[in-house]
Amino acid sequence: MTRSIVLASASPRRRELLENIGLKFSVDPVEIAEIQANSLKPAELAKALSLRKARAAAARHADSIIIAADTLGVLDGVILGKPVDARHARKTLAALSGRRHSVITGFSVIDTATGRAVSRAVETRVYFRKIGRPEIDRYVRTGEPLDKAGAYAIQGLGALLVERIEGDYYNVIGLPLCALAGVLRRFGITLPA
Repeated sequence: MTRSIVLASASPRRRELLENIGLKFSVDPVEIAEIQANSLKPAELAKALSLRKARAAAARHADSIIIAADTLGVLDGVILGKPVDARHARKTLAALSGRRHSVITGFSVIDTATGRAVSRAVETRVYFRKIGRPEIDRYVRTGEPLDKAGAYAIQGLGALLVERIEGDYYNVIGLPLCALAGVLRRFGITLPA
């Protein structure tokens, strides 16, 4: 019998990544209250948020495998959220200019039939080239940075800002596919590779 797989995320990028690896799944986005956890390190916070999302979805799906994730940008130990407006996006991009930051994705997988849960966090280091105010303004005017943590999308125009990365490219998009595939195999999910 084939298990039902549920992605507990509204992210079109996560949906596309899972489709690209041939996974058959349904989507059930969940809303959770943000954790105010100043004592948690960013990787622990990302895992905790993903686990809360996975548990919220698990309560609605019997005999299913739930996948949930949460991605954070981190610069100098400070979490970079989604910008609240264009001014905030410009400020974030100026702070990233010429510097290295981390993108951390926490993901959780829950088997609702057994209650078994696994959570992991993956970190990728992203190096921005030096960018000036006129270029930041042009990028912000495209609208792309306004709904992205860290105010850029590496899979879009934001790729023009990134000199290099160390780690998993897909993690920066929002789902570390290699690490996730390893966990899914432990839950009996067969993937093409």
